[in-house]
Amino acid sequence: MKCILYIEDDVEIGQWTKEDLQRRGYKVDWLTSGEEAPERVLAADLVILDVMLPGLDGFTVGRRLKQEAPEVPILMLSARTSVDDKLHGLHFADDYLTKPFHPDELAARIEVLLRRFAPVEQEIRLGHITIMPKLQTVIDNRSSAEVPLTAKQWQILLFFVQHPNQILTKEQIYEAVWEEPFMEGDKTVMVHIRYLREKIELNPGEPTIIETIRGLGYRVKQ
Repeated sequence: MKCILYIEDDVEIGQWTKEDLQRRGYKVDWLTSGEEAPERVLAADLVILDVMLPGLDGFTVGRRLKQEAPEVPILMLSARTSVDDKLHGLHFADDYLTKPFHPDELAARIEVLLRRFAPVEQEIRLGHITIMPKLQTVIDNRSSAEVPLTAKQWQILLFFVQHPNQILTKEQIYEAVWEEPFMEGDKTVMVHIRYLREKIELNPGEPTIIETIRGLGYRVKQ
């Protein structure tokens, strides 16, 4: 489960944003000021940081966090819409979202940042296959042969292993891989996963690598 360090002093906004992110499968560490943030950032996968904070402002906190943990992406939130403010924030932040924002847009930007900053593992073993992200290769350990995947099949599998043990909905998978809004009723993801299972599962009819979580989505356990 990915951990988000969320720094927002507005209790109403903070509460509904925290609850929404938790519903999406994230662990949220919510602070109302930036005083403790440098210690907490070491356990975070991503930071959501409001500009207007009591005491140290968000720009100051953000620069300190980037020095403390440069590998952790920072998403700035602000009601300020001026270009100067955005440029100021983007000197250290990795994305900038103005208030008010839609929770789906916030979630989409989080996914993009997590993918961009995801650590590249040398090898990931799932049952009888080994995934090599750096080489964009999947090996069948029984024969040592490469499993041929299409570009979209590879992107879907990589998205799963970047979110181990997390239930992913069709919407999340589609919007992450195709990078466009999901249309209700679209069966594209289901079709691609069916063909992907035919290539990587021992028994596609009873999958053990890509599990179906009925009524929710899919999951890959690691």
